[in-house]
Amino acid sequence: MLSEVLLVSAPGKVILHGEHAVVHGKVALAMALNLRTFLRLQPHSNGKVCLNLPNIGVKRAWDVAGLQLQDTSFLAHLRSSQPSHLCLLVTEQGDATVPTAEQVEKLKEVAGITQDGAKPEGLAVLAFLYLYLSICRKQRALPSLDITVWSQLPTGAGLGSSAAYSACMAAALLTMCEEIPNPQKDGVSASRWAVKDLELINKWAFQGERMIHGNPSGVDNAVSTWGGALRFQQGKISSLERPLALKILLTNTKVPRSTKTLVASVRSRLLKFPEIVTPLLTSINAISLECERMLGEMAVAPAPEHYLVLEMKPSPPPGAHRHESASSQCPWRGPCLTGPTLPGDHGPWTAQQAHRRGRWWLWYHAPQTRSGAAGGRSHEAGSE
Repeated sequence: MLSEVLLVSAPGKVILHGEHAVVHGKVALAMALNLRTFLRLQPHSNGKVCLNLPNIGVKRAWDVAGLQLQDTSFLAHLRSSQPSHLCLLVTEQGDATVPTAEQVEKLKEVAGITQDGAKPEGLAVLAFLYLYLSICRKQRALPSLDITVWSQLPTGAGLGSSAAYSACMAAALLTMCEEIPNPQKDGVSASRWAVKDLELINKWAFQGERMIHGNPSGVDNAVSTWGGALRFQQGKISSLERPLALKILLTNTKVPRSTKTLVASVRSRLLKFPEIVTPLLTSINAISLECERMLGEMAVAPAPEHYLVLEMKPSPPPGAHRHESASSQCPWRGPCLTGPTLPGDHGPWTAQQAHRRGRWWLWYHAPQTRSGAAGGRSHEAGSE
């Protein structure tokens, strides 16, 4: 087991097209953002496990001896009823598991979560304990450590904050337990893991997402792990051709949403009104495929008309600039809205003007964020 301090990071994401439809087997096109989550892991020998999440006001600690005595045999359970790409066996190589609802409740008892377990704070604690107990279970004794996670990503805004959190947690714990090698080299500020190691990180990050969202598609954790621009469908990931300098305008309605609730709502409507919802999902898939084709053309010879096709969105509210609303989410309901911007186009307002008008606050106090950022990374511990 490693004894040095680890510092890792993972990016947030934006889904250009395919939001929610991807859960039902349709194509989603997603890109990593240059807004990241960071995790610092400090091993020690004081017999405690400490979790500090300053962004959401969480500070928890457990006695390692107490956790060691807990019955965590349920972590080695396998649900063979899951689709093949989600059914992850527990092996000596440390692959991930799929806990049942009853086992999640058991884990809540271990975590001491008795109330508000569905709030972001409780879900973040639950995901951490699941990953910690599962990944570290092969060790002779559970390790003592301090983990602090901070982020440039807001929670509940559709930017993949939970996926970046899960990817960081999986990468750090797997590296500490030497399930994967530490890629950090002397004199290098940031390093990436090998492909096979990223695949394992992605598997475990997906399990962290399951603890938080219940039935995620897997696209968020894939983008946080691999970075760049991805095409995702039914667990299959491939790189997406894109313009080298595609910029994304990112805005916030300040209307938080729960991904878990939204996914459940779409599924409920699909079951209740299949003749209505199924054609909608098919149409969303067609839009994703057309966007994929357009991005391929833009990678060769971008033109202004390409950006108009990429938007493919409903009309924005009165007074809104056309690059300030969403491509695949309703702009007056979703928590975080995105749209491609024309080269050199900064819109009619500055970030400060938009904030003073009280319409939308622009993340990072800038009108644009860059897409296609790097995926999970290991950093020099002193570089934060």
